[in-house]
Amino acid sequence: MPQATKVRYLIDAKGGTFTVRAFATGMLSAFGHNPTIAIPDLRGEIQFASDTLEDASLRMVIQAASLVVTDDISAKDRQEIERKMHDEVLEADAFPEIIYECPRVSSVRKMGDGSYSVSLDGELALHGVTRSQPVAARVTLKGDRLRATGEFSIRQSDYEIRPVSAAGGTVKLKDELKLSFDISARKQE
Repeated sequence: MPQATKVRYLIDAKGGTFTVRAFATGMLSAFGHNPTIAIPDLRGEIQFASDTLEDASLRMVIQAASLVVTDDISAKDRQEIERKMHDEVLEADAFPEIIYECPRVSSVRKMGDGSYSVSLDGELALHGVTRSQPVAARVTLKGDRLRATGEFSIRQSDYEIRPVSAAGGTVKLKDELKLSFDISARKQE
């Protein structure tokens, strides 16, 4: 039986969005800020046999120092949040890359014409810690484009990250972060 041809897609960082949402907690959380953070500098590759997503693999690399706050806040507040995020939370100088690798999807279910429900069980390397990270996605194939959408959560403490606090500890960020993605990739010849 002939082996299926592998196809390769490269993630187009400008063709989608990937965001992190943090939530305030603590005594003054009603006045706190629930920051939304964009991940603009990501690159990656998706490979699978041309006739199925069953053997798909994914590798994605994010530059930690590229994360930016997207909320409508003052330049001073934005600068302070981003400084804390890069220097104190992510420690981007020591851990410059955030990597998600999934050598094989755990399940694929065809939803309709070119649309699939995919479960990934890869590993997320963040802040010097690598842990198993399941991700569910809806994948659509159309022409030479692939689009993947979904969301998942992580706990900062799982990656030895202490959630940030402000205003003398009266406003803190919750341990859990919600990540949402709508990314696209282009087939390589």
